[in-house]
Amino acid sequence: MATKGEKAGRKAKSPKERLEEFGEELISQIDKERSPKFVTLSRSRSNIKYDEKQEVLVLGENKEERNFVNVGQAKRFMQTTAIAAKCHQFLTENLHTTIRGLFYQLKYSLGEDVDENIFSEQSESNPLIEDLEVALNLKREDLNLNATRKGILAGDLKVIDRFGGERIEIDGTKQGRSGWSIPSDVDNDIEFVDVKAKGVLVVEKDALWQRLNEDRFWRKENMILISPQGQAARGTRRLIRKLADRGLPVYVFNDCDAWGWYIYWTIKVGSINLAYVGRDIATPEAKFLGVTMADIEHYDFLKKMVMKATDVDIKRTQDMLQYSWINKHKEWVEELKKVIKTKIKLESDTLQGPKLTFVGDYIREKIKANDFLP
Repeated sequence: MATKGEKAGRKAKSPKERLEEFGEELISQIDKERSPKFVTLSRSRSNIKYDEKQEVLVLGENKEERNFVNVGQAKRFMQTTAIAAKCHQFLTENLHTTIRGLFYQLKYSLGEDVDENIFSEQSESNPLIEDLEVALNLKREDLNLNATRKGILAGDLKVIDRFGGERIEIDGTKQGRSGWSIPSDVDNDIEFVDVKAKGVLVVEKDALWQRLNEDRFWRKENMILISPQGQAARGTRRLIRKLADRGLPVYVFNDCDAWGWYIYWTIKVGSINLAYVGRDIATPEAKFLGVTMADIEHYDFLKKMVMKATDVDIKRTQDMLQYSWINKHKEWVEELKKVIKTKIKLESDTLQGPKLTFVGDYIREKIKANDFLP
């Protein structure tokens, strides 16, 4: 077990240095005539835990060893070291690519006399990137590997983006109708300054983000307006976390159905697939502003706007009741059971029914009344 001092030392080292240490350790093992190996935390479903204290999904303590002198692991070990070497090259050259680009960089044949590629399918390389992330306690963005970019923002803050050898200043209040496109990496060579907004509103749907942006809701309410445009990408979730770290309250405005709830909960506690980055992309402080089943009784016009929940919707809702991070909240148990009982759901778009600007009125009313689900 590493001491606190050792952990702090590791954190102080750059990704490039950690890769070099990783390679040096393997060489040292070979020099000592030992089988080269490294240890990583298991990412199996059984090792994914809900941390009650941090209120996020994290990896447990179960470890896995990757050993070169093992018939079942030799190829994967070789592939992982090839990924590490290539990422070291990217960092040295200060170049970035996607995990798809990395796959093609390493797809080539092992040699003239060997009729086999390092990788045949990207499904082989993706989990090994995750192995490396966990083993080195890094995010793939730290290795100059970009994830999918998805999400937009408007609001009173400035972004300093040091990209391509230039220093670019981006003003979140001057992005017009399109907003600022949130990059996949919001940590490296990027800085958020002059954050004058007093809160964050995350709007599931791009169409409603556009509606609120046209009304300059972010200016009137002094909030940063973000849309993940559906399921939130890694970069968008990380940005929400960084803004929450500044003490800004985070409100989430999604559909009242299993899919809107799922998007909310991945923002709040993280996701099973990304449990290995845990707290870095989860925002337990987030509150679900709406829409909710209670809104149907509070706003008469919504009674005519409900939709029938499908069998798939109901099954997904029932599944969510089994998650400990959800069923520990009695308010959420009641919400989900109402949907199962009534077999109806509600889209956030319906709030445009009375008038287009009612969406903003609804959000203001909810925030003023502290009317949220946890």
